[in-house]
Amino acid sequence: MSTETEIHDPASMSGLELLRAAMSDPDPDRPGIWRLLGMGAKEIEEGRVSFTVTPQADFANPLGSVHGGICATLLDSVMGCAVHTTLPAGVGYTTLELKINYIRAVAVDAGELTATGTVIHVGGRTATAEGKVFSDDGKLVAHGTTTCIVFR
Repeated sequence: MSTETEIHDPASMSGLELLRAAMSDPDPDRPGIWRLLGMGAKEIEEGRVSFTVTPQADFANPLGSVHGGICATLLDSVMGCAVHTTLPAGVGYTTLELKINYIRAVAVDAGELTATGTVIHVGGRTATAEGKVFSDDGKLVAHGTTTCIVFR
């Protein structure tokens, strides 16, 4: 690999290296949840990540506020990626369990949401993390926990 931002062989990169490379030079043509929701990375450190999403009209539920699945997806992403940053090359994971608590509704025009995921524990077969989503004005919108299964 010639630079940190190039992804030639994802299986040869640690989770931290892969996420940093993917977010430092995202491929606009590569399908994925980040592109679909317009996620951006604010922070990618070992055991901690922070992503942003700006709600749009297509995120609305029938009541006109942001669908809870947007916060759930954002939390699943930051918590899972926080776990990923701790894994060595060639080791994978997936969400085994996801628990979300919604605190308040989010208006579609409320501005940017920021979610942070932090690792609680990484073991041989499972890992746990917690996450929080904040509105543009700094209010807690949702929080959650995850358990991931680790494939070594």
